[in-house]
Amino acid sequence: MKLPNAIVLLIIGAAMMALIFLVYQTVEAERSQRQQSGRTAELIEELKRVETAALNGETGQRGYLITLDRRYLEPYQAGREQIDPALRRVRDLLGDDVTARQEELLDQISMLSKAKFSELENTVVLLEDGQLLEARRAILSDQGQETMERLRRALDEMEDIERELLSSQVQDTARLEGRVLPLLAALIALLVIAIYFGSRLVSRAARAEAEAAQAAAVGEARDRADLLARELNHRVKNLFAVVLAIIQMSARDKPEAKPVTDAISERVRALLTAHEVSQGALDRELASLEALVETTLAPYRSQTQPAQIDGPEVLLPAKRITPLGLVLHELTTNAVKYGAWAHGGGIDVSWKWVGDAVELVWSEGGAEIEGEPDRKGFGSLLMESAARQFGGSVERDFTPTGLTVRITLPQVERSTSLATTEQGQ
Repeated sequence: MKLPNAIVLLIIGAAMMALIFLVYQTVEAERSQRQQSGRTAELIEELKRVETAALNGETGQRGYLITLDRRYLEPYQAGREQIDPALRRVRDLLGDDVTARQEELLDQISMLSKAKFSELENTVVLLEDGQLLEARRAILSDQGQETMERLRRALDEMEDIERELLSSQVQDTARLEGRVLPLLAALIALLVIAIYFGSRLVSRAARAEAEAAQAAAVGEARDRADLLARELNHRVKNLFAVVLAIIQMSARDKPEAKPVTDAISERVRALLTAHEVSQGALDRELASLEALVETTLAPYRSQTQPAQIDGPEVLLPAKRITPLGLVLHELTTNAVKYGAWAHGGGIDVSWKWVGDAVELVWSEGGAEIEGEPDRKGFGSLLMESAARQFGGSVERDFTPTGLTVRITLPQVERSTSLATTEQGQ
């Protein structure tokens, strides 16, 4: 079901992007229309100024010819001054978007304007020289009238082209605007569909997360139950072996019955306490990490088997006491059988805060180790399974001088008081 949902959402997203693009095109078309309307109005006005300048020049010429009064030359002078700026403004308004025909017409208008004012200037010069007949003959030749007619036709065609461009722009904008409301309706419909499918996906994801959490809890419980069953069998065998070893060692070192009995009783009680901690028999919500380490080491700790403990006060949740106790107990028994205590060495256990997690280091010294074992025994599997239960990690490093183990405990309770450092006795 994930692939169809993803395809539907992809289609909806693509449609929404297409609709947004079309709306953007409509807005841009309206903006272009406004710009085109403004340019067309200004361009037509400048074309009118070109025509007006030519007419003013011709009016001034005719008035001067009839009256020979230079005051009548004022329209001619004004038109002569207006024609070139008007042509420049027309060219600037056309800009880079000018069509090929508009370019031709603009060159033609410029040429005809110069020709017209050249003809007017020639007539004025003849009148100023007193050649009245020559001036009248030049006017009656119809050359100026023909130039003026051609100029008017070019200006009219330029205006018609500009109006056609504006009309085409208006039609395009109207066509795009006609799609705005349907597009908005379609966009709203797609948004409703997207919200519906999104809510379905969120609901499905929530159910999947709940099912995954439930499955993880069931798996963790099954793993814990299996681990405890295997450890119980393993621990019972080890307890009998340890009790026999203590009895034999006490009988050999101290022949007096009572001291031997007291020593055996004391060690057995400490062993039972460690066993209760590792089996989770202590009915407490939180337990001290220092107390757990002390309890685990107590049955074997002596002057010949020293251990040093150091670290801040850390409170462990009840669900982490058992797996961590199993790891510590396994390390302790291995140290007695094969590690530092079996070779006259010592153990150093320390921990510190690293962010919200606690890093515990178990370090053994005085025991030569050739290297990491070739295969994993039950103890290695036990520690890996326990690490998964308390949500941390157990890393072992077999160095030439002894074993170093790093245990990471994430998100445990902080305490401001520090644990006391005790030397092994």
